[in-house]
Amino acid sequence: MAALKNEATVSELTIRFGVHPTMITKWKQALVEGAAELFDKGQKSHQDQEAQIDELYRQIGMIEVEGDFLAKKLSL
Repeated sequence: MAALKNEATVSELTIRFGVHPTMITKWKQALVEGAAELFDKGQKSHQDQEAQIDELYRQIGMIEVEGDFLAKKLSL
């Protein structure tokens, strides 16, 4: 983030964080190029989470039905 905000030169950031200058440049470039994708993933991630929650509730329901069925069979 410091590189993106231009808080210091790459050389200064290299010294401050102990990272090779090439890595700082690559990270900055990757962030700039992938920023839009990060926000898109947030939307998809929320939809994926809701789908996963729905699936888990479905599985819980099935387990409860199976448990009730087995409890009735064992009590006979």
